[in-house]
Amino acid sequence: MLIVVDVQTGFVNEHTRHVVPVVERLQEAYERVHATRFVNAPQSPYRTFLDWGRFGEGSADAGLAFRPAAHAVIVEKHVYSCVTEELLAELRREGTTEVSLCGIDTDACVLVTAVDLFQNGIRPVVLAQACASHAGPEHHAAGLRLLERLIGKRQIVP
Repeated sequence: MLIVVDVQTGFVNEHTRHVVPVVERLQEAYERVHATRFVNAPQSPYRTFLDWGRFGEGSADAGLAFRPAAHAVIVEKHVYSCVTEELLAELRREGTTEVSLCGIDTDACVLVTAVDLFQNGIRPVVLAQACASHAGPEHHAAGLRLLERLIGKRQIVP
């Protein structure tokens, strides 16, 4: 299974635009694809604690910036991770022991999703060349470094 994390219009910039065509091609190599779409809910911690109001429902920021494969399942989420009880139940039902991850932001949503999978006994494989941070390459590198420490270097594919 492949999870494409938050490749959305509002996160695509000079640091991340290279991810869009890579993700579009990558989807075809997987039988199962989930693509997440972050929506900043009205009472979210992003609004409350960070005073960050982008990515509201229906905003241009929140739209997907790539063409999902026909077989992709689009998953809306309101927090960093898309790992929910529903997703975990699906993965267990399908006998999934490993999930590939790509998308935006390596230092935030990709990182937290990978750690959540890891903590639930599912091997996350982070496809580093298909990830980026809209805050810049230093944030992407920091995310990869933290991922190496948190989930292990063998789970990062350069």
